[in-house]
Amino acid sequence: MTNLGSLGPTGPARLEAAARSAMSGHVYDYIATGSGVEETLAANEAAWRDLLLRPRVLRDVTTVDTSTTVLGTPVSAPVLVAPTGYQRLVHPEGEVGMAAGSARAGSLLTLSTRATVTFEELVEVSGPWWLQLYILRDRGLTETIVQRAAAAGARALVLTVDTPYVARKARRTPFPPDVVSPVLVPELQARDDKGVWQDPGVTVADLAWLAEISGLPLVVKGVLRGDEARACVDAGAAAIWVSNHGGRQLDGVVPTATALAEVRAAVPEEVEVYVDGGLRTGRDVLRALALGATATFVGRPAVWALATEGAAGVHDLLVSLRAELEEAMALAGCRTVAEVAPDLLHP
Repeated sequence: MTNLGSLGPTGPARLEAAARSAMSGHVYDYIATGSGVEETLAANEAAWRDLLLRPRVLRDVTTVDTSTTVLGTPVSAPVLVAPTGYQRLVHPEGEVGMAAGSARAGSLLTLSTRATVTFEELVEVSGPWWLQLYILRDRGLTETIVQRAAAAGARALVLTVDTPYVARKARRTPFPPDVVSPVLVPELQARDDKGVWQDPGVTVADLAWLAEISGLPLVVKGVLRGDEARACVDAGAAAIWVSNHGGRQLDGVVPTATALAEVRAAVPEEVEVYVDGGLRTGRDVLRALALGATATFVGRPAVWALATEGAAGVHDLLVSLRAELEEAMALAGCRTVAEVAPDLLHP
């Protein structure tokens, strides 16, 4: 088994290369692609590396604790799994393997609405999970999915708001014809009509309805502006997720590392703020925390880990990132996640 913790500075690239060789070319391209000409895809990773660290010294870092909580759920580190659809195309274990690896690492999984497993299969893993959701054109169907997720133990809803329409991708690949989307509701397994598409008419007024029908905390994912973040909180969002969809929607948008501070400053301190997009190392996680993130989410790296070694690969990736974060915190003079602050970044 690959020891992800010893891959060194080329680890992310090596992991992706191993995953690419383990899956079919069109599936790899589907996961890896960005939209447009992939400007945002490239900018996301570079923006984290552009943030220079200013470590504190002469601090007692004999013990470093990376643990934290997200919406009241304890996690071993602020490194969680972002939603990605169709994971059984990547590995036979699919989302069950992703959930198992995440749970073993003390992390949390966000399940995609376009998952290839049922809620019942996921529940057997017994790890904490949130449901990523689109408000569909069929509102009744949306309500059914939400209520089934809540009954199955989802701890929060994550509403993706940056996808009124699916953007054209840079790498056009034929999608496998036998994949039904979504498969979370049994009635949908033989259904393929426009009711299952996301509704382009969703507005901030729909947030209260979604929170009410679920009884769960609502996280709004896909926010890049402070004014939009505040509007979502005013409408009932419990947390804001800074994301540009991994560079898969509007190309040329601001990298998440650049947008994060503005969003954090725009919402009350008690509102949790998450971020994804281009995070590849524990040092990137430290940078995100210094910019005000409560936690970070990784998408493609988790998929690459799943593709190579299933649940074990996901576990090893998350443990590796946690170890990198622990080292970075110690070298920056931080004993706990709460001690990470903006002063660690060069202005």
